[in-house]
Amino acid sequence: MFPKSKSGKFGTFALCFLSGALAGVLAAGPALAAHDSEGDDLAEYEGRVVAKEGLVLRTGPSTEFRAIGLKEYGSVVGISCRLNGQLVEDNPVWYKLSDASYVWSSTRDIVNEGAEPRWC
Repeated sequence: MFPKSKSGKFGTFALCFLSGALAGVLAAGPALAAHDSEGDDLAEYEGRVVAKEGLVLRTGPSTEFRAIGLKEYGSVVGISCRLNGQLVEDNPVWYKLSDASYVWSSTRDIVNEGAEPRWC
C-alpha cells in the first residue's frame, strides 16, 4: 500500500540498534552507580558482628529477601545507613551495608563502632 524506501532496512536496523543500546545503558546504570567511586564514601559508619553464628547478608530488609552471604563473628562491616524493614524480634531496624547488602540490626548481632548510622 505504501511504497518502500530504500532506506527502510537501515532505518529498522538503526532503530533496533538504538533500542538495544538504550536498554543496555538503563540496565547497567544501577550496577555502575553501585561501583562508583563515591560508593566508598557511603561507608561512613562501621559495625562489628557479635553474633556467634554470624550475620546473614540479604538483598533487601526482610527475611523474605534472598540470603547472599554471611559475615563471620568479629568481622567489621561498613554501614551506609539504617532503615525500617521487616519487624524481627520486635525490632524493625535494618542496616544497609556499604556493599549494598542488608542485615538486620540487633545489639546481639551487630554493634556500632562510633556514631549511630544515619537514616536512609
